[in-house]
Amino acid sequence: MLNGAQIIIEQLVRHGATTVFGYPGGAVLPIYDALYQNSDRINHIITAHEQGASHAADGFARASGKTGVVIATSGPGATNLVTGIATAYLDSVPLVAITGNAPVPLLGRDAFQEVDIVGITQPIVKHNFVVRDVKDLSYTIAKAFEIANTGRKGPVLIDVPKNVQEALCEYIPVGDVGAATCRPSCEIGDLTSAITAIMSAKRPFIYAGGGVIAADACEELRTLAELINAPVGFSLMGLTAMDNAHPLALGMCGMHGKYAATVAKSECDVMIALGVRFSDRATGNIPIYKQGKTIIHIDIDHAEHGKNVTPDIEVHGDLKEVLTAMLPQLSAIRNDDWLERLGELRAKCGELRQVGDFTPQSVIETVGEFMPADTVIATDVGQHQMWTMQYYPFKTPRTFLTSGGLGTMGYGMGASIGSCFSNVGKHNVLFTGDGSFGMNLNELATAVSQNLPLIIVIVNNGVLGMVRQWQKRFYGQRYSQTTLGRKTDFVKLAEAFGAAGVRCTNVGELREVLAKLPDAPIVIDCQVCMDEEVLPMIPPGQSVENMITTKFVMEEC
Repeated sequence: MLNGAQIIIEQLVRHGATTVFGYPGGAVLPIYDALYQNSDRINHIITAHEQGASHAADGFARASGKTGVVIATSGPGATNLVTGIATAYLDSVPLVAITGNAPVPLLGRDAFQEVDIVGITQPIVKHNFVVRDVKDLSYTIAKAFEIANTGRKGPVLIDVPKNVQEALCEYIPVGDVGAATCRPSCEIGDLTSAITAIMSAKRPFIYAGGGVIAADACEELRTLAELINAPVGFSLMGLTAMDNAHPLALGMCGMHGKYAATVAKSECDVMIALGVRFSDRATGNIPIYKQGKTIIHIDIDHAEHGKNVTPDIEVHGDLKEVLTAMLPQLSAIRNDDWLERLGELRAKCGELRQVGDFTPQSVIETVGEFMPADTVIATDVGQHQMWTMQYYPFKTPRTFLTSGGLGTMGYGMGASIGSCFSNVGKHNVLFTGDGSFGMNLNELATAVSQNLPLIIVIVNNGVLGMVRQWQKRFYGQRYSQTTLGRKTDFVKLAEAFGAAGVRCTNVGELREVLAKLPDAPIVIDCQVCMDEEVLPMIPPGQSVENMITTKFVMEEC
């Protein structure tokens, strides 16, 4: 006989959870007692805040390809997970969140720290459960892992009242409960139509999203691109699906995407969209976006077909299976004129480089020179996120952790901590802005207490840069609440937390720091001009014809 908390531990171990993140409280004391007794089987990482724990579980999942697990107590502990759960949901990250709650007889009676976390999270999870009987616990946990990983991945929440954690029950191990390893078969009729369209293309283009990485289909993507000589553009989530130095990899498409990728996508005659959701930041004006091209959309989630962009050809299925079935039926395509055009577009990208000794671009590229190819890079959200996407030399899958769908400032510290436990013993890098870093800098305490080899690079421009850029371009330079005016000394702050801190004002100083990195947290405060912009930029709701490529003319820094 085991109690509910012990059953939770047994099921977590059975489903491969060796590291979990969380924060204890009264409603999960039985779970934490069981964690104490099983510390040789599960490594629990306590963060400074539950939001940080949820982002850490998310970062662990993205970097490792496994399911992230986070635990929180009832009430505010549970509600503090909401932003992290929503972040995972929008980016299709497999996550299991376990919360405690008031005992079953007290549910609905406003007991201390009681909250309806199932109702609160309903719109931002694939599924959630309240376990009212300990006999249901083993199956529920197994089902949660299955749901998180079947089809389009995502978060699942399990709410376990305290008396269920304490109740005794015969433990019956439950592994895969159904279709955990089943993948939907591709629809061969649509696949035939897709092959016909691809073989007729004169200017093929592949638009690769996070679904490619989730399906472990990166090798199939590269093979397809080389076979049909198609350039590849990426969504933010798909950026590491291919070595960015590959001759056919053009970078991210969309509002702040690379010039070559965005223009090539607009000029193609056949677009092969793999595991993408066609978000508004990627498409802009949809009628113009679709003009002159046949769109083939391959996705594991039927709901994505036609949700934002109605494709000409839909193929429903797991990307790895679909591409494996497709590749033998394709033959090599030569399109020299198209490849020549791509060369022209790449040259234009070079003209858009930032000028100056210590720009955000030079900071990110310099860090890239010192990091191995498998270094995991995380970002927060804002200008630094887009500059990292544009300028960091990504080479291997699962090395870019960022909040794409929800755009969560403060995501990066937790995600970096999570990635350190996936990428054990290797340096991990967080690029953040001074605004984003202020959101969850308390997690620096976690990084220090765990002695993590985390390099925190603050692209410090003293403003909320992306919002300021929009105010500059579209709101008549009325900078409402985006000039922070803070007096925070990030070097002293780092030292107060127990980390190393250093300030850099030029590339030479940055190189000296990177040449002798400690195997422990370090904060590098890189002070840059507040008026650097992320270019190119397509204004919201517009198209590639409206792309902004010229820096806003104003007084130089």
